[in-house]
Amino acid sequence: MAHNDTTDFAIDGPVQTRAVVLQPVIRERGSPSADRDPDVLLADTAGLAHAIDLDLAACRVVSLNRPRPATLFGEGVVEEVRERVHAEEAGLVIVGGPLSPVQQRNLERAWKCKVIDRTGLILEIFGARARTREGQLQVELAALTYQRSRLVRSWTHLERQRGGFGFVGGPGESQIELDRRLIDDRIARLKKELDQVRRTRGLHRRARERVPYPLIALVGYTNAGKSTLFNRLTRADVYAEDMLFATLDPTMRQIELPSGRTAILSDTVGFISELPHDLVAAFRATLEEVVAADIVLHVRDCADPDTEGQRQDVEEILANLIGEPDEGDDGDGPVRIEVLNKIDLLSVEERDSVRERARRSDDIVALSATTGEGCDALLDAIDGALAAADSVAEVEIDLSDGATLAWLYEKGEVLSREDDGMHSRLKVRLAPRDLARLNKRRGANGSSA
Repeated sequence: MAHNDTTDFAIDGPVQTRAVVLQPVIRERGSPSADRDPDVLLADTAGLAHAIDLDLAACRVVSLNRPRPATLFGEGVVEEVRERVHAEEAGLVIVGGPLSPVQQRNLERAWKCKVIDRTGLILEIFGARARTREGQLQVELAALTYQRSRLVRSWTHLERQRGGFGFVGGPGESQIELDRRLIDDRIARLKKELDQVRRTRGLHRRARERVPYPLIALVGYTNAGKSTLFNRLTRADVYAEDMLFATLDPTMRQIELPSGRTAILSDTVGFISELPHDLVAAFRATLEEVVAADIVLHVRDCADPDTEGQRQDVEEILANLIGEPDEGDDGDGPVRIEVLNKIDLLSVEERDSVRERARRSDDIVALSATTGEGCDALLDAIDGALAAADSVAEVEIDLSDGATLAWLYEKGEVLSREDDGMHSRLKVRLAPRDLARLNKRRGANGSSA
């Protein structure tokens, strides 16, 4: 069984727990890790551990031809890790991939320490970083959903008890069932609270829709520089740090484009490979800002060795949220611009290559959010995308339909209007999303000029 030598990481600052990081790389065809660089995957997991100030005693890649159902790893690796955990006096082992509840329980028994998988580690980070009430609710919901599947008979207090008497009573409610019921009750309450948050966010969104400002959403792999770029474009002071998931809660600011047009820029939570489905579901209220956006800026760290793999991870999550780039209902999907960030960290040759690639495409911009190079070009690209997306439509509306007339004046730019006593004929400039909404509103009777 091949694996690389143990690599030690020195962690600065206060430490809470000594930990050992294991990065399983399953070579089976179709495995998410099969086509990724093992060292990059290990560095990714180590970065997650660093984000919550763990003292990493050792980090190691473990190649697996086939995962073991009981322990994931083979007996030899389990024994080697047990000895290392004992020698390093580590209280935690982090497995950079998914563990089943049975695998987690068996490894904890074998290593006599706490074991968490990648999902548990990400949930731990999110729990430590969430600041707003909404963020805390979303993290708690994801954590409880995750923990519910982890209720296994690992401790004596979870042994089944009997209720009633004789042969009639039968088995009573076990501690596991009680714990699961309590978790289900809490999950139900959290969902109700988040539904209220979603309704409130929907009211805010509808209020913004009444103001004809396009929404621009920043998305990207965690630590790609979204918050730094957000600060650069908006002259804001959003927390930005060279750390995974430095920003969890969404932030919005108004920006002025070169044409004088006003837009709203939204910074969202960073994505990561194998982002837990429970977490995506819990953060759907936040990620709805991406779905509602007119333009999505996909910020990429083009200096990262795994930049292409990160791009694929983000695209998969975006496809799940808003569909493929070419999909859409009557132009109802957001425009996407790829932002190649951190060009200041590239060599001269690499930088020239990235710039040339951006020059050849209207939907790619190369820049450095740290130095500001290329940010003006990004604003121009946003301006151009918004202008190109606008359509001039000629519509005829009954004068009695005051709601639609008011909607047109709110959403678009009315270029001309003629009334004949019964009908109003207007020529109006609208964004594609608003044009699609108008067509649906009027039964698809509008026509483009």
